[in-house]
Amino acid sequence: MNHLSVYDYVVFFIYFVVIVAYGYWVYQRKKQKRTDTKDYFLAEGSLTWWAIGASIIASNISAEHFIGMAGSGFAMGLAIASYEWMAAATLIIVAVFFLPIYVKNHIYTMPQFLAGRYNNTVSTLMAVFWLLVYVFVNLTSIFFLGALAIETITGIPFYVCVIALAIFSAIITLGGMKVIGYTDVIQVLVLVLGGLVTCYMALDLVAEKLNGDGMFGALSLLRTQADDHFHMIFSKGHKYYDDLPGIAVLAGGLWINNLNYWGCNQYIVQRALGADLKTGRAGLLFAAFLKLLIPVIVVIPGIAVFVLYQQGYFQKEMVDAAGHVKPDHAYPVLMSLLPVGIKGLAFAALTAAIVASLAGKCNSIATIFTLDIYKKFINPEASERKMVGIGRWAVIVSSLIAIIVAPALRSFDQVYQFIQEYVGFISPGVFAIFLLGFFWKRTTSKAALTAALLTIPLSILFKFLPTLTQGAIEPIPFLNRMSWVFCIILILMFLISVSDPESKNNPKGLEIDRSMFKVTPGFIVASVVICGILAAIYTVFW
Repeated sequence: MNHLSVYDYVVFFIYFVVIVAYGYWVYQRKKQKRTDTKDYFLAEGSLTWWAIGASIIASNISAEHFIGMAGSGFAMGLAIASYEWMAAATLIIVAVFFLPIYVKNHIYTMPQFLAGRYNNTVSTLMAVFWLLVYVFVNLTSIFFLGALAIETITGIPFYVCVIALAIFSAIITLGGMKVIGYTDVIQVLVLVLGGLVTCYMALDLVAEKLNGDGMFGALSLLRTQADDHFHMIFSKGHKYYDDLPGIAVLAGGLWINNLNYWGCNQYIVQRALGADLKTGRAGLLFAAFLKLLIPVIVVIPGIAVFVLYQQGYFQKEMVDAAGHVKPDHAYPVLMSLLPVGIKGLAFAALTAAIVASLAGKCNSIATIFTLDIYKKFINPEASERKMVGIGRWAVIVSSLIAIIVAPALRSFDQVYQFIQEYVGFISPGVFAIFLLGFFWKRTTSKAALTAALLTIPLSILFKFLPTLTQGAIEPIPFLNRMSWVFCIILILMFLISVSDPESKNNPKGLEIDRSMFKVTPGFIVASVVICGILAAIYTVFW
């Protein structure tokens, strides 16, 4: 496989120097005379709407998209883009209904909200759940997929790639949320530009190999050669129905997945928590527009590699030593064929996505561990400087754990689906706790604790129900499992809450004012445009 040339490394080195230099400049320009936890973890009041939106996308888009989602595009096609396109609609809902509650209540972390709305037991339990998921699912998968891609493209050994990514992301993370937020603007520019160039080159390669007429001719060829890869909604019996179970994508478990991820997730919401409501909403809306682009950048190239593979190309590159087709090889294989210089740009885009996402998740791990574990239970008298230092150590330790665990993911064909399924083990309970905590005053701490304790056991039960019944019950798609678990937990929380006489005058219930949810005419227009684009996409590719 072709590796990077000197010119590619020059392009990448320029990107590296620009990011580090700009990050250092931001750190020096905005640092305060004293080290402040609000400044370090939230960049309170200093991020603009475009920095918030860019940082949200940079934290979200990573190797799991460039490698994992492209791999799922190779395997199942455009349907996997529902995770991105439905996320755009979800961000509008979060901006209108969730963000005002966080801003009004001065929330810095998700566990902080749970402690105020319920109690410290619920808060601590969920903090532990989040830390485990962030380290063992999110960080681990990013390190694995990122290192796998870089190893494939450059020939550098896997563990060297992992360590280099850890060091690069640490440089960004240790500067705090301000450095992450503003360097993410450059990261997003690089990853979008590099991603679009890679997509164009993929279509150009299809046109060249299959006698197409330019980029639009290549798109037509993709539709002709792989029509089954251009349907958003799978019918029952489809090979990948268990991954994307039909209409549940539009009216089921995917909403739980997305609303939990975008509305109740520390390393996403954190970007907007330090801003005023208007700025935060504008940032979320900007992120929604950027979300519409992501499938073009990652899914279309995956489908292009699939079509070329079906035509006899990449037969060796797309299989492992045992002869099994590995969809997650699609994007690295494509990148290896890019022209000199362009390959360097694409490599920089991939690295930007990996590093930005690592930095965002590490910062959130540091925030939750420091403010919700260390400050509460280990050293309540810790100074501001001490807590920032502990946050930095949390970044280092969590990265080391993820690096050690990362190679275990080699057994998965589509790591993106692994991430969605196992994060989904806690999503129903978390979203139920937040939803009722926001909008129903009578929700009690006992109900929330029950939900927190039952979400994982119930998710495991539904996953293994076919085995336990010896096949009497068919396997349940994980998005449908999430819907069942969510509904059961909602019912249990309702029953537990109404059975408590004191819930009628719950002092911890939030005061909700309808004026909190009013938006500007400009916000409404932009939201209608986004929803109109989504309606058109699903109509054309149903």
